[in-house]
Amino acid sequence: MTAQLVDLLAGPVEGIARRLLGWRLHCNTGGMVTSIMLTEVEAYGGPDDLASHASGGPTARNASMFGPAGTLYVYRSYGIHWCANVVTGAAGDGEAVLMRGAIPLEGVSIMEQRRGRVDQLVDGPGKLCQALGITGEHDGSSLVNGPVRLLPPEEPIGGVVAATPRIGITKATDRLWRFTLRRF
Repeated sequence: MTAQLVDLLAGPVEGIARRLLGWRLHCNTGGMVTSIMLTEVEAYGGPDDLASHASGGPTARNASMFGPAGTLYVYRSYGIHWCANVVTGAAGDGEAVLMRGAIPLEGVSIMEQRRGRVDQLVDGPGKLCQALGITGEHDGSSLVNGPVRLLPPEEPIGGVVAATPRIGITKATDRLWRFTLRRF
């Protein structure tokens, strides 16, 4: 793993989530290249976070979440949408950051084709995966040398980071672990 990515993925998951804002996700799926800049993420803190898939321990569904930092954890939400997470911390911790929203950078026409529309391409976790072509086949792959790669920002990212409650959960709702980047 690159030194920059190792540094990014070390420490408490909520801090890592905040630092992921502005990073890019570069995808080469099905021979088509797309990329985005992350602007909205949510932290999930392992077994002690009751909103986390890791709260019940490892299962066949969440096994990748317990892998080493830099692993891509992909799961189905409500049996419909794929959602993608950056695994953080040490292997066995079960910590990850859900990628919720972004700004399209490259391959916009591909994203439009995959989404069947020209607006709201990557403004939700399921939309993001659909636009980038991320599916369950990518679960457990490396974000360093796999088809989906996490890359540093090309330039310093300005803006304000807001911390809010996570969306769509009923447990551990008091944690302000949803982070959004608001650029001016």
